[in-house]
Amino acid sequence: MPLTDVACKNAQPKEKAYKITDSGGLYLLVKPNGSKLWQLKYRFAKKEKTLSLGQYPQVKLSEARDGREKAKKLLALGNDPSLDKQESKKLSHVSALNTFEAIARKWLEKQENGKWSKKHTDTVLRRLESDVFPFIGKLAITDISTPRLAIVIEDIEKRGAAEVARRCLQYCRAIFAYAKILGVCQNNPADIKASDILAPATKGHYASMDQKDLPEFLDKLHGNKARLFRQTLLAIEMLMLTFVRTSELIKAEWDEFDLVERVWTIPASRMKMKKTHYVPLSEQVVKIIEELQILNGHRKYVLPSQRNPKGHMSNNAILVAIKRMGYGGIHTGHGFRALATGVLLEKLHYPMAKIDVQLAHAKKSDVEAAYNRAHFWDDRVKMMQDWADFIDAEGGD
Repeated sequence: MPLTDVACKNAQPKEKAYKITDSGGLYLLVKPNGSKLWQLKYRFAKKEKTLSLGQYPQVKLSEARDGREKAKKLLALGNDPSLDKQESKKLSHVSALNTFEAIARKWLEKQENGKWSKKHTDTVLRRLESDVFPFIGKLAITDISTPRLAIVIEDIEKRGAAEVARRCLQYCRAIFAYAKILGVCQNNPADIKASDILAPATKGHYASMDQKDLPEFLDKLHGNKARLFRQTLLAIEMLMLTFVRTSELIKAEWDEFDLVERVWTIPASRMKMKKTHYVPLSEQVVKIIEELQILNGHRKYVLPSQRNPKGHMSNNAILVAIKRMGYGGIHTGHGFRALATGVLLEKLHYPMAKIDVQLAHAKKSDVEAAYNRAHFWDDRVKMMQDWADFIDAEGGD
């Protein structure tokens, strides 16, 4: 007679274990300690075998019967249900080892051992731990679809961190590519363009990286992973440290620099406001200029063109180099001005009035005062050195 839920519930333990049979080889084993186990007796390869289907009441009668029917189908196909169960457990274990987070951490170890500095690896890990792992980290990497990943990336953007969202998408793309190499997934759900799921940069503004991206940028710059010409690399460093406009840098001539007084005098003809501008030179910038003197001291321009040494570096050269570093749409040469402004205000606590003078952002009524070399000069000298020292600290120097 088939079992009922009431019979299963009311079955009491005895001195010895006993069985309450259902049908088709299914029975409930009641043990002396009170536990109740579903078991299925079957024959395979002329041998009698037993398959455990779970514990009652966690596994209900109906569920135990479903397990019995599944076992019968396997037997009909010539498969042993016990072996199938063992293989399923192994696959489940493998799936647990192949979560997105587990694969991501293996990928990070590979990067650190091969080409990344520990500081850069820690930066990437911190982003993944903050913005990605909490949402898809525990999922099997094969269970993550493009729509699910898109939600994670879009949520990062919604909190005002568009650049971080783009970075996280890049990391995910690389992690899934690594998983494909390992053979644990077949598709790369992150193999999409950032523009497909993220809003474009606001028109009218130059792209500028987030302050949190600076260590990663410096690691790539100093490691020269984009294989830039030495002069181009130095130009990017000088632009970052002085945060002048790109056009003001690339046309610089040697007679504009006084390394004794540590000042760069940019003539009015190259300034947006058509007034002479003075840039205090930090120790770091002086070293860059000294190296450039060795490279180009015999040329008219501090940064001559690679194709035509008699002319100056093109206005597009630095932008192209930054794109080659992986920051296309994320940062520009002009973006260093916004980056420096943010750090000087928020981290180094300089007032905007002094930063504006160094940026040459004066209002027309204040032009004469703002461009006067004496205006806030001592403070600006200290500010530019503090900025350069901050860059060194972020780069791990």
